[in-house]
Amino acid sequence: MRVRVATTVLGTTAALLAVPACSTDTAGTRPDTAPSARTGKPADAAQQAAPLSSATLETRLLDESDLGGGYLRKPERPSQHDDVTVIGCPALSELGGDAATGGALSFPHKAKADFTYGGSSSEVSEELYSDSATKLSNGIGRIFDAMTGCPTYQVVAGGTSIDMASQELPVPRGLGDEQWSQLLTFSTGGRSTVVKQTAIRDGSLLLIVSGSPALVDRHLDKALTKATAAS
Repeated sequence: MRVRVATTVLGTTAALLAVPACSTDTAGTRPDTAPSARTGKPADAAQQAAPLSSATLETRLLDESDLGGGYLRKPERPSQHDDVTVIGCPALSELGGDAATGGALSFPHKAKADFTYGGSSSEVSEELYSDSATKLSNGIGRIFDAMTGCPTYQVVAGGTSIDMASQELPVPRGLGDEQWSQLLTFSTGGRSTVVKQTAIRDGSLLLIVSGSPALVDRHLDKALTKATAAS
């Protein structure tokens, strides 16, 4: 899983923090309490379907024709490996810098697509992973639990200090076997960027849709439908 924020917000760290976002001048307000970021039944031995190949996952990603008018696919950025330090969240520090910034999950089968919308800063990203149901459940669950377990913390990446805030969101019940959802706010240089991130595990497939909250809500169902159509 990756978390990318807009280049206008993070400058040289944009390639490191990798999920598209919706920029605002100030961070949104946060309720005192929020529902769990995870629902569903954890994987068991009966759910261990064979993983899908990366080539197969590529065919199951949304494309411009699925999304509708106004969407353009972005070329994938080359990977960068800046030093990352987490301050104020021991659970994320233990998982390492990649997890702290939503870095790519270490599953062997994966596919990803990023899109811009209407020539604006609004973006949406889709990621697909495949592995055993147990490995998917444990991997994504650990990261979401760590991120939402620290309401505020700080990340220093590539020399840039980023104030982070995480908020658990209601999950999309009835989709897949397990669901997670959160709202992340990245603040630096007097500006804030808000990213919604929702993950759904369906058997041996994990879908993550991230970006502008409205676009995530709009395309989540169709992304899952296409990703699982031939399962």
